Amino acid sequence: MKIRLMTCASVAVLSVSAGMVTAVPAPQETAAVLAGSTSPVTGFDPAGLKSAMDDVHRAGMPGVFAEVRSDGQIWRGASGVADLKTGRPVTPGMRHRVGSLVKTFVAAAVLQQVEKGRIELDAPIGRYLPQLVPGERGKKITVRMLLNHTSGISEYLGYAFPSLQKFPSLPDMSPKSLDDNRFRRFTPAELIEMGLKAPAVGKPGGSPGVYANTNYLILGELLEKVTGTTAEKYITQNVIERAGLKHTMFPVGPRIKGPHPRMYEAFFGLIDPPRDYSVYDMSWTGVGASLVSTMEDLNRFFGKLLDGKIVKPSSLAQMQRTGPAISQSGQKIFYGLGLHELKIPGCGTFWGNDGTVWGAETETWIRADGKRQLSVAVNLVRWNKIDSSGRPQHHPIDDALSAFKQQALCGDEDAQAENAS
Repeated sequence: MKIRLMTCASVAVLSVSAGMVTAVPAPQETAAVLAGSTSPVTGFDPAGLKSAMDDVHRAGMPGVFAEVRSDGQIWRGASGVADLKTGRPVTPGMRHRVGSLVKTFVAAAVLQQVEKGRIELDAPIGRYLPQLVPGERGKKITVRMLLNHTSGISEYLGYAFPSLQKFPSLPDMSPKSLDDNRFRRFTPAELIEMGLKAPAVGKPGGSPGVYANTNYLILGELLEKVTGTTAEKYITQNVIERAGLKHTMFPVGPRIKGPHPRMYEAFFGLIDPPRDYSVYDMSWTGVGASLVSTMEDLNRFFGKLLDGKIVKPSSLAQMQRTGPAISQSGQKIFYGLGLHELKIPGCGTFWGNDGTVWGAETETWIRADGKRQLSVAVNLVRWNKIDSSGRPQHHPIDDALSAFKQQALCGDEDAQAENAS
């Protein structure tokens, strides 16, 4: 069976992949381990995962690392380098900027407050934040619409990064503002104002929704209003710590604490060679995409979420009520309240999210029965150079990464029918 798992839009306005690395060191040995048992692993093949991961590196990805879980068994692997200059190898337990994956954490925090009766999903946001979202918008846009991107509010990124305003016309854009903003400190109110002042992208509650990071910055302000503390602190104490995550945190400065790879941005070939943006002030994403985590922590969190340990089953059911939305790359996705739905014929229904920031991309998926999980990170993004028509060109990384994800999520052909949910 052949499937192609596409990375959906996340924090960057341009979530289409891009820009190949021109010189990549020889593949490093994949650091793969089995945890929990030494018995044969049902549904996945450690040697096959190692080979598929090495193929991603050989195709041009500097470094890739992942954790795969299958019915209580765990495989962790890494291939390639964390630093192109020194050749320092990437390792499975490294921390990474996981971008919009944090939107699931935000949504869970909001649902916790719904459970406490402090927030109503279908109440207008103007009830809680009348100064932030005033007038008719405040009356018509509900909390649910912010969570599932049907508010009609526009994306702020093209205004915070002026050289990106010509999106989706890639040849008319420039990466200049990426460097201009490296150490710029934004406030959530400043970014939200940009999104609210921009022309609306739809009517409140309209279908399909249109993905916009502005929605989740507003939700961060909502959490602060009803809890009396910052969204970051509330999520840390009530979501991250509740899930038992040891290496997941919101950054307090431009640097990541702990072992992590450099993060290379190619910007559709306009940055050549790709530039390292691992040191970056993440206030441009705020609570909606600034989280740092590990693949182990992400799998643990999504496992706890689907197991009813973060929010009640009734709240999880709300999160899993999906509708069509248009991602920032123009793809049609099925988005609930902070969750994506992915259906793979013959393999099952998966829930998860993905995230992209400058130089870093991460995906996480868990099968509906909780028995199969993948979290994977790469340290080069937007690797596809654009052609004469301005469209991203196909790249071998696309096929290699898709094949690895297929192997990780669906395993052996013989096991697929048994594993399907």
